[in-house]
Amino acid sequence: MDQKRRVKVSKYLARHLRHQPDRLGITLDSAGWTDVAELLAACRSRGLSLTLAELREVVETNDKRRFAFSEDGRRIRANQGHTVEVDLDLPPTPPPPVLYHGTVGRFLEAILRDGLLPMARHDVHLSPDTATARKVGARRGAPVVLAVDAAAMAAAGHEFRVTANGVWLTRAVPPAYLRVIPDEDRDGAPRR
Repeated sequence: MDQKRRVKVSKYLARHLRHQPDRLGITLDSAGWTDVAELLAACRSRGLSLTLAELREVVETNDKRRFAFSEDGRRIRANQGHTVEVDLDLPPTPPPPVLYHGTVGRFLEAILRDGLLPMARHDVHLSPDTATARKVGARRGAPVVLAVDAAAMAAAGHEFRVTANGVWLTRAVPPAYLRVIPDEDRDGAPRR
């Protein structure tokens, strides 16, 4: 499968496994899983001919590891980013001292005033490093990276969970725990 098709299929799967399963004619269980055979049949019935081998290739080669198969390989789900109600059953996990969030400048004023909010999603998504956060922010324009004082948040009782693909989730990040990372400060370390 060429890269263009892989991207098309990945976006198609993300749309339906995260946001609109009913539009494709599939059902997600309470943890976000759906039957692989039913997914492939639904894709075919909506004009996307997709083989099991191609589906496996998309899951295994996705640079963001957006999707996962169940241990028996018969079910599939998105790892995070749902707007439909699911419980990914991720246990609370102590975060690293600092996490990062990528955004763009036009949202910065509101973020610094109100904090990071999940918007249509269930959680705020945080990255473990500045490079990943920069890539996330760059999807919408010139990226701005924010450092999140995750250690202080955890000490104050905020809960964190981490997905299978390394995305950190929390309900919200109050503005007091945020700071803008200057472009030249690539590792997020405090500047001296």
